[in-house]
Amino acid sequence: MHELIRANDPVLLSYAESLMKDAGIHCFIADQGMSVLEGSLGMLSRRLLVDEEMADQARRILTDAGLGGELRERK
Repeated sequence: MHELIRANDPVLLSYAESLMKDAGIHCFIADQGMSVLEGSLGMLSRRLLVDEEMADQARRILTDAGLGGELRERK
């Protein structure tokens, strides 16, 4: 899996997840359970992950939607 976004903002992650689902790209929000355990402090980030072979397409979609500044650097 390839990490696209790491954030504490649930609205941002929900929007990005919605974009991926609309495009037919399987994605996963990692660390969601840990964020719930910590409460509402917002200290633990959640990560939007996609399959490696879909990462370039997912990056284009997120960039086109104005979320390019939220993308993690490609490793």
